[in-house]
Amino acid sequence: MTLLSGGVWGVLLAAGMSTRMGRAKALLPWMESTLVEYQLEQLRMSRVEGVAVVLGHDAESVMGRVVGRMGVRVVVNREYERGRASSVLTGVGAAPANAKAILILNVDQPRPWWLIDEVVDAHLKGSSNITIPVHGGRRGHPTVLDGSLREEMLEITEEGLGLKEVVRRDRDRVGNVEVSSSLICLDMNTPEEYREGLGRVGEFGGGGCA
Repeated sequence: MTLLSGGVWGVLLAAGMSTRMGRAKALLPWMESTLVEYQLEQLRMSRVEGVAVVLGHDAESVMGRVVGRMGVRVVVNREYERGRASSVLTGVGAAPANAKAILILNVDQPRPWWLIDEVVDAHLKGSSNITIPVHGGRRGHPTVLDGSLREEMLEITEEGLGLKEVVRRDRDRVGNVEVSSSLICLDMNTPEEYREGLGRVGEFGGGGCA
């Protein structure tokens, strides 16, 4: 991954208060590292050409894990308590104005590089402005949005349900793309979900169906 102005850019959201988890999710141990370090490394290995990682709550503790990485812009959302939409706004605002597409991912949704590439490739080869991965009839993450929607993304609000404002505005521009793994649905908000996630780490090493 090189720090280019165009191409596909990732926005990694790691600013939340982790209330349900009880400790900073970004710093949870994950595959001999932490969640935030793991995800940045997987994004580096993917077709994503640059990443804006958004910090907020306890930013000082996370900062040392992310600064100085090639292809990564670190931005701090000072208004993280207002909700996820404020972090999306911060991250999208840090992405280049001429980005071809923007991929949105939460730090508590670990995704291996090969799965990220499946979604990115599907978006680049498809005709939809918004690409949402699907496995077994269930929608998951990350979502990829065309760069032409950047201004719409910068107008979202927490009251309007954030990115859902953009996704729901015109369903004809949304493409659901079947991918090979149910890992797109992995979301770790609680200690129980984190333990379940740890039990699935064996699925991250290959490209087969979960």
